[in-house]
Amino acid sequence: MVVAISFIEAPLKFRAPGITIPLGLGIGRLVFRALNVAEAVLALTALLAVILGGATPAVLGLTIAVAAILLVQIAVVRPPLSRRTDRALAGEELPRSKAHFGYVALEVGKVVCLLILGVLVVSL
Repeated sequence: MVVAISFIEAPLKFRAPGITIPLGLGIGRLVFRALNVAEAVLALTALLAVILGGATPAVLGLTIAVAAILLVQIAVVRPPLSRRTDRALAGEELPRSKAHFGYVALEVGKVVCLLILGVLVVSL
């Protein structure tokens, strides 16, 4: 989900014919809200599974890292991005956002952790 939405859908939607910045931002807001809800449910489920299932310390640590990254994205990074989106949707002309770089960096970290976690779980 993270790769599909963050690294494929998000940048491509702004290249689609007829998509304006406000329209793309509105779509992005809905898509990322849904993605974050799905991620939060999956993160809680995974945390419960590794805690109750007696996972190895590496699996537990990576699962906690993924959940922590998600928490930072939702609680720290998304609110200022949402306020910026509100301003853009209200018609304010804004320069390109540098705050997105932080979100993207966290997404990269999350994907790396998930890949390593997947390899660890499959190799058990």
